[in-house]
Amino acid sequence: MAGLSRVESYLISLEIQYEEISPSAWLVNDETRGLSQVVITQADPVVALRTKVMAIPKERRLELFETLLRLNASDLLHGAYALEGDDIVLVDNLELETLDRSELEAALDAVGFALAQHYAVLGKFRA
Repeated sequence: MAGLSRVESYLISLEIQYEEISPSAWLVNDETRGLSQVVITQADPVVALRTKVMAIPKERRLELFETLLRLNASDLLHGAYALEGDDIVLVDNLELETLDRSELEAALDAVGFALAQHYAVLGKFRA
């Protein structure tokens, strides 16, 4: 794996399905782990994970935002729900300098778990 970034070498060793979208960014699509369209970017000193959850609906926004804040506080092991433009995203940031394989795996597992666990809760807000 000479010449590969640390992140990419971890993705390979974890047998995660991905594609390189730039020298420092990867798109993870691994159905066995519940990961769809998760973008990982490496920009020293940070490794960022991001995936779109859904568009922000026009109705019941206050209730949705309160739900997201409660999920951030009670259910997320890694990362947080956030707003990006007109979308709700799930994000996590890791420190590149101390990043190890287990930490990246835990962050990806937490994203997949959150998406699966919160699908029904957030689904009621979809238009």
